[in-house]
Amino acid sequence: MYMQTTNQPIGSAYKPLAFGYRGLFYITHVNNLRSILRCGILCHERIIREQIQFTPVYDETIVAGRRDRKAPNGNSLWAFANLYFQPRNAMLYRVLLEKSSEEIAILCIKPEILNREDIYITVGGAGSERSPIVSRDAGLRILSKLRQFINREWWSDVDDSKRLSMAECLVPDSLSPDMITTIYVASHEVREKLHKDVGGLNSIEIIPDPYMFFKPEFQVQLTERLSLVKGDMFFSKMHTLTISVNCVGVMGKGVASRAKYLFPAAYVYYQELCRKRKLQLGKPYLYKRENSVEVQLADEPFSLPQVNMETWYLLFPTKYHWRNRADLEGIRQGLQWIQQNYQKEGIHSLALPALGCGLGWLQWQEVGPVLCRYLSALNIPVQIYLPTEKDIPEEYLAKEFLLPQQ
Repeated sequence: MYMQTTNQPIGSAYKPLAFGYRGLFYITHVNNLRSILRCGILCHERIIREQIQFTPVYDETIVAGRRDRKAPNGNSLWAFANLYFQPRNAMLYRVLLEKSSEEIAILCIKPEILNREDIYITVGGAGSERSPIVSRDAGLRILSKLRQFINREWWSDVDDSKRLSMAECLVPDSLSPDMITTIYVASHEVREKLHKDVGGLNSIEIIPDPYMFFKPEFQVQLTERLSLVKGDMFFSKMHTLTISVNCVGVMGKGVASRAKYLFPAAYVYYQELCRKRKLQLGKPYLYKRENSVEVQLADEPFSLPQVNMETWYLLFPTKYHWRNRADLEGIRQGLQWIQQNYQKEGIHSLALPALGCGLGWLQWQEVGPVLCRYLSALNIPVQIYLPTEKDIPEEYLAKEFLLPQQ
């Protein structure tokens, strides 16, 4: 089964305008689009007062908490429509843990909204008491200094980028429909359904952008449990993520360098293994982390009814020294270790990169069949994340090439 979508960068359909911003963003359920195109984006207070039918996307406790917080003019946050400066943030990640990405639309709003003097800016998610609510001019000055935190692909509580990623523009009462320039959705299928089911969309561009929704660019299902994925492995929902490493304690580039920043505890564990010379080709080590990627990335994760509470990391040596070419025989031995130990170690599902490709200088054509042969034997879901350096011809992604005996 071959599923593919385009991966168009955020904002590619419009140019920078007011205050250097290309647009602001509103997260909603696709069921609400018909009403929004007719009445505009309304504040929560008005939706309740006018008894407007809508499908909520936010947890009730989050919405209720905003009711009691006041803006400088004394009005509740319920009296404002809230727009995000960066839609790909901790709140959207939380929403997508509770809702299917097919149910969510992200509306891009003209940046001219920032010309209004009656708006407020929140330095971080408005629901947090730690996020100041300030005037437009003061807020934009502050946010201009914090863009590196607001626009992170990955955020954290450690440097406060998780809260800052949710910086908001509060617009009193409502926004008119003519302020909407673009609607982003997760797939071409959603785009086609909206064009079919929702009137009034002909004048608004709908762009499928899986990246914005934390989705892979495409996925190839080889067997019931084994799939190939083009995307960011660190947003995988798999229980165990594989980090390709060397045996000398250096995480300098590629997947390993990202892991060093994203999961510092795993990096410390890795260095300790190398210092004691325990890490060697053919013998991966499992770091059983106590919390999960979902907890790290989602806004207020512990109020979620269902959340994956742990993410483990498999440190998989592909070469002895970082300068070396990846060792295909060592990779085979490491895959054998996985076959022999995954059940005993308690690995429920597994994601791994194309081991040895990229900075290991091996080619997918030689590595792919080896990976698939060993991993197809596992009785758990497995995702192999394809090399990102270049596109792989479809013939080398086919089951006939990767699993010729099946």
